[in-house]
Amino acid sequence: MSEPPRDVVVVGGGVAGLTAAVALADRGLRPLVLERSRLLGGRARSWVDDVTGDPIHIGPHIMLSQYQNFLALLDRVGTRDKVVWQKAPEFITMVEGQREVSMGLADLPPPMPFLPSVLADKSVSLADKLSNFRLTAWAMTITEDEVLALDDRDALTLLREMGVTERYIERFWSFVSMAIMNVPLEICSAAALMRFYRRLVGHRRCEVGFADGGLGDLFAPGSARAIEAAGGEVRTGAAARGFALSEGGDVEGVELDGGEVVRARAVVAALAPQELLAIAHPSWGSLSPFADLALFEPCPYFSTYLWFDEKLTRRAFWARVYDKDDLNCDFYDLSNIHRGWEDRPSLVCTNAIWCHRAAGLSDREIIERTRAELAEYLPRAATCKLRHAVVNRIPMAIHCPKPGTESRRPPIASGIGGLYLAGDWTKTGYPSSMEGAARSGFLAAEHVLAQLGRPERVAIDHDDVEGFTRLFGRVAAWRRGLSRELATT
Repeated sequence: MSEPPRDVVVVGGGVAGLTAAVALADRGLRPLVLERSRLLGGRARSWVDDVTGDPIHIGPHIMLSQYQNFLALLDRVGTRDKVVWQKAPEFITMVEGQREVSMGLADLPPPMPFLPSVLADKSVSLADKLSNFRLTAWAMTITEDEVLALDDRDALTLLREMGVTERYIERFWSFVSMAIMNVPLEICSAAALMRFYRRLVGHRRCEVGFADGGLGDLFAPGSARAIEAAGGEVRTGAAARGFALSEGGDVEGVELDGGEVVRARAVVAALAPQELLAIAHPSWGSLSPFADLALFEPCPYFSTYLWFDEKLTRRAFWARVYDKDDLNCDFYDLSNIHRGWEDRPSLVCTNAIWCHRAAGLSDREIIERTRAELAEYLPRAATCKLRHAVVNRIPMAIHCPKPGTESRRPPIASGIGGLYLAGDWTKTGYPSSMEGAARSGFLAAEHVLAQLGRPERVAIDHDDVEGFTRLFGRVAAWRRGLSRELATT
């Protein structure tokens, strides 16, 4: 006799999949999570280094105080206190050689919190700074439909059309595009960049947080315990190779690599686009969103960890002013982040984003270039002893938000009965990030519950924008409404 169908199968044990499974477990279902890796956590996983015994991540990530869905997951699994927050008003320090430019948040209504820091930066003229005013004012008024209408062009073209000077593009926007969107401006969707910018200038409070220890340890073990306590199951080393279909073409389960078929009332595919494409049924090839999956190109990066024999800095987090010839973008000294490590020598980790240009480098060459870039800011890094080093090569940070992809981010409901999608690349209304992944997981849980006849709101809707940004948006909406009314009279 065949086993009765599971309540729900979640394929993928990253942030999105675990968030969906925990939400469903909390509502009385017994989810089965299938993760092909031996480690839970997906693109935010972590482990213990074999040589030093220190926790390291697949790559360093930051959290923001606006990550309401991801923080809700941490609240649920009891680890929110494991987030180390930077002390306000500091946001990020940009370095060029040994010169520092601190970007802090003043206690001013949006969009002005960054204004004092921007004005204090002597590397950019006042005229260059003012060239960004028109763009900022416009960003405060645009709607989601108007954002998506920008998806046919690249961000660099938009900035130039809006009158932003080349100097301000070079000093500000090039860094934002690489650090946040993970691609250069000339191949970044204007829609993706402006959605992020509208939220950046729309909030008074925005604090940066880091994991106190392994990033995956923040959410993966606690999520697994919550799922199993509810009668669910988490399997690692369990790769899905396809979906089981009913005679009518609906998804009714998952087929594993070993041939086992797990039947389920609903399936959540919490996978990266290329992983979903690999197991999608051949008959779906012409259907949306599966026909578009190949457009979501993964953005690769390197993450380098350097253990030194002395303390190099007391700073926790900084980034290099953008230069197209640089390897690394942002730097973290974990000895100044992890609690109880204050007196330890520096453990510096870095992100080399959009690393196609360096794909042919050996680990040794990456370590040497990373150390040389670090030494431009901290000269002692060139001469003190390097005790140990690790290079992680990550095939995908996020999908490359190229023009045309923002409007093609798929909805949670796949269009195939019984199959729901989750992941930071789906249509969440937010940039690809851990927050986007967590929100997608909660949205997937909502869809499963609705299919089972138990509709419930699970995902947290962010406060949209505040201060003058909200006011300008409302005035613009009123003017648009008035124009439509006049046009019909």
